[in-house]
Amino acid sequence: MKYLLYIALLSLSLASCDKWLDVQPEASVSAEELFSREEGFFEAINGVYSRCADNMFYGGLFTVELQDALMQNYSYEPQDYTTYAKTAAFDLKDEMFKWRLATAWGAAYAAIVNCNLVLEHVDKRREIFREGMYELVKGEALALRAFLHFDILRLFSPSFKAGAGEPAIPYVTAYSNRVTPLSSVEAVMTRVAEDLTAAKALLANDPIRDAAYVVGYNTDGDTITEQDHPELFLQNRRHRLNYYAACGALARVYLCMERHADALREADEVIRANKFKWVNPALLLAEPGDKDYIMYPELVFAWYNEGNEVNLRDRYNNATVGYFIHTTHLKNIYETESVGGGDYRYNGWFKMSSSNEKYQIVKYARNTAEVGNKHFLVMPAIRLSEMYYIAAEAAFPTDPALAWEYLNTVRLHRNVVGASADFTGELLKEYRKETFAEGQAFYAYKRLDRSITSEAGLVHDPAGIYAFPLPDDEIEFGNR
Repeated sequence: MKYLLYIALLSLSLASCDKWLDVQPEASVSAEELFSREEGFFEAINGVYSRCADNMFYGGLFTVELQDALMQNYSYEPQDYTTYAKTAAFDLKDEMFKWRLATAWGAAYAAIVNCNLVLEHVDKRREIFREGMYELVKGEALALRAFLHFDILRLFSPSFKAGAGEPAIPYVTAYSNRVTPLSSVEAVMTRVAEDLTAAKALLANDPIRDAAYVVGYNTDGDTITEQDHPELFLQNRRHRLNYYAACGALARVYLCMERHADALREADEVIRANKFKWVNPALLLAEPGDKDYIMYPELVFAWYNEGNEVNLRDRYNNATVGYFIHTTHLKNIYETESVGGGDYRYNGWFKMSSSNEKYQIVKYARNTAEVGNKHFLVMPAIRLSEMYYIAAEAAFPTDPALAWEYLNTVRLHRNVVGASADFTGELLKEYRKETFAEGQAFYAYKRLDRSITSEAGLVHDPAGIYAFPLPDDEIEFGNR
């Protein structure tokens, strides 16, 4: 697919900053020309996905690296080849940590700028779209804008529980060089929910909702239809912010806002769609072969990161200079001496390295004869299992039995038996096990205001680890 993206060349603080360069396209076409045809809108939206899947955003930094380092999910050599040891120690003054935060900020707002460019033109050119295509383009642009703002909010700002009224981030809704004021945590979440609700309505006729649309891959006699549509824009809807992804993102937002009934409704809509199937456990086991460590049929939304093969190979196929975890630390996380000895995730996602007391993480390991990994370039964004976790947490205040039922459904499919009576503790353990190297556990701990304990036993108190300073350029040039 040709990715043609009309990019605003901005400083790190982008649409919220006075330090603004002239807007120039990457390709030699004007906005008017690009958006004079339906395909131009497709190319612009595809370009947003392509940029989001970059190694320095969801294709690496913002999915498998930064948040999992903060979650203490990796171990480090004394030489710190990954340069993440100081990040894992929450050293806010470390220049590499500050650079990573600024890079995530810049990548998100660059993508947001381009969403706004699409949204600025889509209503003006509605007449050029075939039936149903206008709604898909606008719905995806709104959903992407909301999704990106929410993730930046979750990283940089206090949680709703800790500071709903605190100044947070700018919610940028216009393609402009004017400074966008900061909004409060609650105000940003409200805007995110509004955009996602509007997106969900526009995506009501998303092809993924059709009963004939079957996700996954050919197993057990299923006929998969994800790539059958002659229109490329309508294929592989799970690699896009589809209708169910909008539901899932809304469930996240409502849960953060403690709107439990709304969160349960949105999560339940994904669950009850019966569109996403639990993976066959045999595909998780670590023997060589044609394995599916990502659990592809369960993904509600994912980034397809075809440009990141070399980085993933270097990071996950090499236990010396890449990501690894010490044996004791891994066994503690997955509770292998008690309830987790048979956990499919523990037995499938990690393999003993040739170096003593180290496990390599094969979830993203390159597809080789030795490893055998079907979908090593797919970066999970929303999982079916997370919908069960959200439903469980949302149901617990009024119906604890139902909450445990949701939580234990996932545990059953991962071969985990037995649990303590501490519901929140068990829920957080599940987030960490299920989304290892996917970034989501950090947000769960932050939302619930829980401390994080390092491999060495150091307890990081919530007061000092969950609200990071805005990038220096944003503070300086945005007059924050």
